[in-house]
Amino acid sequence: MSYRSDSQALSPALCGNGGADWLPVAAGESGASVFRSADAARYAKCVPAADAAGLAAERDRVAWLGDHGVPGPRVADWSANDAGACLVTSAVPGIPADQVAAEDLRTAWDRIADAVRRLHEVPVSECPFSRGLDTMVALARDVVARDAVNPEFLPPEQEHVPAAELLAHITAQLPTRRAQEPADTVVCHGDLCLPNIVLDPRTWDVSGFIDLGRLGTADRYADLALLLANSRETWPDEDRARTADTAFAERYGVTLDRDRLRFYLDLDPLTWG
Repeated sequence: MSYRSDSQALSPALCGNGGADWLPVAAGESGASVFRSADAARYAKCVPAADAAGLAAERDRVAWLGDHGVPGPRVADWSANDAGACLVTSAVPGIPADQVAAEDLRTAWDRIADAVRRLHEVPVSECPFSRGLDTMVALARDVVARDAVNPEFLPPEQEHVPAAELLAHITAQLPTRRAQEPADTVVCHGDLCLPNIVLDPRTWDVSGFIDLGRLGTADRYADLALLLANSRETWPDEDRARTADTAFAERYGVTLDRDRLRFYLDLDPLTWG
């Protein structure tokens, strides 16, 4: 999920980072305020003081992943005070993959598969962040208990299904999914949708991954489910989408389990709230 700008609530200057001309970015869905520097070289993300710990965790993930050779933003500055916190990162040059035509996405598709595989090959033993199944299910239980599921994040066929019923469907599968998880635990992006994959429009290589607040060790299917489902918004029809799924799987090196894809796709919307 990307971020909604709310420049009236917070700004880099208010959070103690006023050393640049910042322009509000009007895109996204969360409560953070996001700004771009006038020279487009940096981004600033600001949150209220109550949310500073979460933004600090994202800062640590950005720094850690950059140290492991995966392309993405770099931490440029951090500030925090009683008003809130501000994370400044370098911009990743290029175009988000959701903003390219289907033909261009298909050209980039093998490169995306290669980049995702390289991310997933970062040694799990070196990753201090976990987004494992039990962690995510506990988060889903909390969101459902607070009646905080956002129906806009649900597929159309689930929008009017009670959240408790959706959660029960998830929990019924937990023994199977827990048994599968250890063999497929990798370093996951955590929100691997096309807007968070930036492409070089000259070569269609992956310039980097962005929005790393959910990065951590998890079943690789948590990433694959989101990416393949989200790409369906670009492919012109289901036949092309299925062909793209097969091509991705062959390049990445996995035989897709459709039931596991469905499980993680159903779980994800319950964890935002």
